[in-house]
Amino acid sequence: MKNYLLMYRTNQEAMQTLAQRTPEELQANTKRWMDWIGGIAAQNKLTDKGNRLFPSGKVLKPNGVTSDGPYTEIKECIIGYSIIAAASYDEAILLAGGCPVLNSGGNVEIREVSEL
Repeated sequence: MKNYLLMYRTNQEAMQTLAQRTPEELQANTKRWMDWIGGIAAQNKLTDKGNRLFPSGKVLKPNGVTSDGPYTEIKECIIGYSIIAAASYDEAILLAGGCPVLNSGGNVEIREVSEL
């Protein structure tokens, strides 16, 4: 088994739509995420459930220079991550295929985690 990082990405429009949802809609969305990640955990393939991320942050550059980021001209933002265990990229893609972000115009970036 190898570990794979799943990075959940969405766009600014989807983030604005999410901000306008009712508490009931937000609760239903959270349940979809928990059911999906719980299904991966039930297969004993969840290494780290990860967490949600704030849409803004800081960027550290050489010589200690910092700036606000991510930049507003970037259309996508990373909204969260998880780490799963899978035998191959194909299996990781299959596990990621049920991610709720895919139903709202987002995507899942999948990267193998180096063991070094």
